[in-house]
Amino acid sequence: MGAPKSGLSGRVKAGLTGWLFIAAAVIMIFTFYFYPMLRALILSFQTGTGTNLTFTGIDNYTRLFTDSMFLTAVKNTFIYLIFQVPLMVILALFISVLLNDKNLKFKGFFRTAIFLPCITSLVAYSVVFKYLFSGDGLVNSFLLNLHIIGEPIQWITDPFWAKVTIIIAITWRWTGYNMIFYLSGLQNIDSSIYEAARIDGASSIRQFFSITVPLLKPIILFTSITSTIGTLQLFDEVVNITKGGPGNATTTISHYIYNLSFKYSADFGYAATVSYSIVIMIIILSFIQFKAAGERNG
Repeated sequence: MGAPKSGLSGRVKAGLTGWLFIAAAVIMIFTFYFYPMLRALILSFQTGTGTNLTFTGIDNYTRLFTDSMFLTAVKNTFIYLIFQVPLMVILALFISVLLNDKNLKFKGFFRTAIFLPCITSLVAYSVVFKYLFSGDGLVNSFLLNLHIIGEPIQWITDPFWAKVTIIIAITWRWTGYNMIFYLSGLQNIDSSIYEAARIDGASSIRQFFSITVPLLKPIILFTSITSTIGTLQLFDEVVNITKGGPGNATTTISHYIYNLSFKYSADFGYAATVSYSIVIMIIILSFIQFKAAGERNG
């Protein structure tokens, strides 16, 4: 009877040892990840200036639907989302197919050059873009010299062109990031599939739509969801390039959260509510994308 007890004791000790190894990580994840999320959720049901907060139920959430500034920020954010995410995903997929060509020379150089923007400093590249797209910047000078435009485009101070500038900036930065995922997926596709398609007379375009896109569908779904999440949280480019202007033409939801917390009278409760509106949007859009991809797979 003593042996089983010894074995049980050994398993308990082994289990405790395992938990001991991961205890620090579990505590840190809970402290710096889950606790702030829970605290922000509680905060979203409170209102007040600074730390003088009182519980108000769902008043903050109903306020969202009548807050014109919040609705403007949502509209701006979804404009970026609708135009930039499809553009970036398609561009990254197209570039990855080109750079996966076995006969292409200097592939390593081109891959590195396209990937480099996503590891540059957010502030640094935003400031560079601000100067490039200023009224007398390099972009206007280039377009004027080629006689494409007759007068400088107000990239930063015009509401329409300011949005275009933000879309160009985030597309430039994140296309290479998504390209890496597609390249990895393409290199895992058996080349014999393409060889068989060529023997059957399939053109390059037919191979792309009938082989490449279907086989990369899980990666396309992944990059679409991560790009959607990133765009809904867009902050750095707007703050450093346009500062939300002209007026509030480029203000995003994250920028509005910052203004509520640190620029206007510090309303941390309502700022937390706006933050959780992003969470709700991410859940809804991710669910729609999963359902759309599932139906197509079916």
